[in-house]
Amino acid sequence: MSSTTASTFLTLEDYQKQYGSEHGWEYDNGEAVRKPLPDWLHGALQALLVELLYRAGYYSSSEVDLQIIATWSPRPDAAGNLKRIDKYPTEPIDIVMEVLSDDQMDDLLKKCTRYSALGIRQIFVLSGEHHKIWVWKSETLYPIDDIALGNGKVILGATIWSELEKRLNPPA
Repeated sequence: MSSTTASTFLTLEDYQKQYGSEHGWEYDNGEAVRKPLPDWLHGALQALLVELLYRAGYYSSSEVDLQIIATWSPRPDAAGNLKRIDKYPTEPIDIVMEVLSDDQMDDLLKKCTRYSALGIRQIFVLSGEHHKIWVWKSETLYPIDDIALGNGKVILGATIWSELEKRLNPPA
């Protein structure tokens, strides 16, 4: 996780009251932890992933608090689930996607391990800067070209990168 944390112990309820409506925070073992602030590329890729998950048949969202366990409430960059969720996921969801920012790969490896321990079925990491995709399997990130989803649909890497370029360079 990020090195920036709030300094006092918080219950999950306290965290939700103080930070629940603010973007850029996650709850981890009694602390509010600041996520890296996204740049334009990160935000554009995040929005695109949410849209592509929706097109592939998933209920999708960004930055939603996962409230599966009381000690950790992460906010994945993009999340997808085949079943509707009313407010916060309280059971493992189908997909989480994280967008790599700066040099945070070590933090993301830890986060992937924790997502897996929660029972998240599919975990993906994407780098908009390098046009790379990884899937988390057997405690390791493996490079992939396309995202094969649990419902049988595939999000092509080529689609992700071409759509991202369109979003970054709209027609004049």
